Amino acid sequence: MSERTQRARELRRTSTRAEGLLWAQLRDRRLGGFKFRRQWPVEHFYADFACVEQGLIIELDGEGHLQTFAHDFARGRSLARAGYRTLRIPNDEVLTNLDGVLQTILNALKNE
Repeated sequence: MSERTQRARELRRTSTRAEGLLWAQLRDRRLGGFKFRRQWPVEHFYADFACVEQGLIIELDGEGHLQTFAHDFARGRSLARAGYRTLRIPNDEVLTNLDGVLQTILNALKNE
């Protein structure tokens, strides 16, 4: 097994509650028939969720996001160079407004 595969599996095992809740709604083409992958390796990063066919990456931001803003900005630029759009969503939003988050993701997938 490759190092990247091992790392992706480790990230899946240690996912946050928000990631688990969102994954339950995205897996198995449950959201609009779109296929998502979890902890998907892109460039030298691991995207929280990726809809490869639509070129959309979903990144969930925890409490420490403000401290990692510069890193997140560089990550976003790298993902854009790889052909992906990035949608950043706060963990709290997933926990308190999951239906709204799912609608936002659907809109992004449909380029609305």
